[in-house]
Amino acid sequence: MYLLVSAVGLYSNSFGQQPTKQVTAQSGITFAYSTDKQVLAKGQQLFQQNCTACHNFLQKGIGPNLAGVTSEVTPEWLKSFIRNAPQKIEQKDARAVRLFAEYKQYMPTFSQLSDSDTDALVAFLHAKRQRTPNVGDDKKLGVALTDPIPARIQQSGLRLHLTEVTTAPASAEKVPLARINKMQVLPGKPDRLFLEDLRGTLYEMVGDSLRVFMSFPNERPAFIHSPGHATGFGSYAFHPDFHTNGLFYTTHTEKPNTAPADFAYADSIKVSLQWVLTEWKLTDPAAKTFSGSGRELMRTNMVTTIHGVQEITFNPLAKAGSPDYGLLYIGVGDGGATENGYYFLCKDRNRVWGKVLRIDPKGTNSKNGRYGIPAQNPYAGANSQKGLPEVFCGGFRNPNRIAWTPDGKMLISDIGQAQSEELNIGVAGADYGWPEREGTFVINHRGRMDQVYALPKNDADFKYTYPVVQYDHDEGNAISSGFVYTGTAIPALTGKYIFGDIVNGRVYYVDSKQLQPGKQAPIQEFTVQVGGQNSTFQQLTNSKKTDLRFGVGLNNEFYLYTKADGKIYKVTDCSIDKSPISKQ
Repeated sequence: MYLLVSAVGLYSNSFGQQPTKQVTAQSGITFAYSTDKQVLAKGQQLFQQNCTACHNFLQKGIGPNLAGVTSEVTPEWLKSFIRNAPQKIEQKDARAVRLFAEYKQYMPTFSQLSDSDTDALVAFLHAKRQRTPNVGDDKKLGVALTDPIPARIQQSGLRLHLTEVTTAPASAEKVPLARINKMQVLPGKPDRLFLEDLRGTLYEMVGDSLRVFMSFPNERPAFIHSPGHATGFGSYAFHPDFHTNGLFYTTHTEKPNTAPADFAYADSIKVSLQWVLTEWKLTDPAAKTFSGSGRELMRTNMVTTIHGVQEITFNPLAKAGSPDYGLLYIGVGDGGATENGYYFLCKDRNRVWGKVLRIDPKGTNSKNGRYGIPAQNPYAGANSQKGLPEVFCGGFRNPNRIAWTPDGKMLISDIGQAQSEELNIGVAGADYGWPEREGTFVINHRGRMDQVYALPKNDADFKYTYPVVQYDHDEGNAISSGFVYTGTAIPALTGKYIFGDIVNGRVYYVDSKQLQPGKQAPIQEFTVQVGGQNSTFQQLTNSKKTDLRFGVGLNNEFYLYTKADGKIYKVTDCSIDKSPISKQ
């Protein structure tokens, strides 16, 4: 549940329990909230099902911190907002508009919640009202930066011409209509192109149409894709020897405690869901639809439903016989652990959270015996006392995508908390700073995580590796990783790493030659044109949150597509733009 306000609910007497009293700071009127254990348990369950992807009681996240929220607005206002938040914003309600401007996306409607549901939910929120972050260290860090990166991203003067190719089948009735996510070319004779929907479908793109290749719910009945925000069918990757061994790999989500986890933590910390890595073997690698069997490689518990295992990939540049050939890279987010007070889960080198892993899926020397540990991993063999042997590098909040440049640089995008979005060059054993750093800034994971501070004078002592591209939240809210254009049809794009912002849909690029360790590559922005008219993805999708993604198709053709409406566009040209539109 994405609450642009900071509270929900209204007490009713439908449970017959004794309420507690609360005076709102806004009105001075006293309202009552249940303390009944059954009601609170129901409210906690509803919160975990609908709210934890965006909210907690310690920090701002995707949505506001909900600690103490039942003191801030009247129950009547809250009721109407929960039922139809977009309508409240459209009615120009001052509070709704202010919070919408801050978080830049709508909360969906929750008309399915009954009055007793919202009563239980608000009772639970009221019970959590006194949780606050420890801000004692904030003063030691100096003055919080109000504008971490003052320089604005400049218009490049280039217009990106897009042609609408097709629309993915809607997998829901509400936005996002199709959670199309990762595009992947399977090399062969001929090459094949695939695209997955996080709600559980892997498509093959044939011409301008999408054909179902695999349905996850049919293969794994325990599969879940709600409550969204990257849960579901997270990622997939074909083994480089797929045409001879028929192996490919997927990640997906299941409910908590579906099976024992290979990577778990103390029982006192909640588990919101599990991420599962699976190896599949096709009966016929050339088949048009999936038929085969799967075996589980690893299972990981997550504190919340966000920042999971959203990326798996093989190094496409590794040749047969080279050390990196056939090794699977796995991006594991911190699972919302840090903003919920469990920062040590991702700070510890001996844990998987906030790391990029590297395994040999055909090996057997892992702890569970289902995969192998590459001998060249930083903490393998004699170095196992220094960290988890599966770890390749760490210090990420959400290593959302991994790609390689033509000259061999590994690129890892990391979606930030509240201030900075970043792109990093992947280096074995490197620490990229989270949860002590966000981009090139200090963050206090024990205090207010919506603030950042300048680096200390002795920063070199910490040996953090910093991003080669970053932008702050004046420009966008979540980096959408891209690729270097390697096609031949549009020379003006050659060598450009093209990417953008998930939320506002702005499209950027940097020169891939400027992606150098220890330096910041300057970002420039494209103007987007569709159907001969300059536009933006917010206008094209008619949504403030576009859910913009990038992909490379057959013949190195470049694609952009949006979950908001499921539309898929191909880049057909790049020209000089003499009249760029204003930023949205």
